[in-house]
Amino acid sequence: MTDLLIPVAAPSVADQARATLDNRNLIFVGLMGAGKSVIGRMVAQALSVPFIDTDVEIERVSCMTIAELFAAYGENEFRALETRVIGRLLKGGPRVISTGGGAFINENTRRLIKEGGISVWLNADLDVLWERVNKRDHRPLLKTENPKATLENLMNQRYPVYAEADLTVHSGNVRKEVMVNNVLSAIVGLTQKGDVQ
Repeated sequence: MTDLLIPVAAPSVADQARATLDNRNLIFVGLMGAGKSVIGRMVAQALSVPFIDTDVEIERVSCMTIAELFAAYGENEFRALETRVIGRLLKGGPRVISTGGGAFINENTRRLIKEGGISVWLNADLDVLWERVNKRDHRPLLKTENPKATLENLMNQRYPVYAEADLTVHSGNVRKEVMVNNVLSAIVGLTQKGDVQ
């Protein structure tokens, strides 16, 4: 009688990414419209870890919308609150965290993110971002005479800082499932490059 060899399934890309993350957080950064919340939620589901959107959490703890916070207190006060909320969220893990577009630009918040997990920049082109954000008017920073030019200016200012993220994944007009797989593959790629301690 011969022994039957039972094939063992190779670990999925999600399993490999989860093993790479271990107990660390995965933090999405990038401009408004890049897909941080939608893709972040789907990645969290694939990894079987909790998902938190910092803007939603800020609105919950302040009992105000982001637009109301900007109007009442200004951007500097909003950023200070954002830093405190993100710092608290990073203390637990593992989880997937989606941040607001300006969070990673703040030096203190960026330091907390770098210490608190692996950051992923969803890098999108202007036309892709504009197509995604111009349908709704809830973005305080785009309440300008020429919102598309404002968005382009934000890209020019912020993209060099976003480039400091641990990973960069292009956010284009592809199916969300493709984006999720690209993010998971990028996480797995950290192990292969030896970038993960």
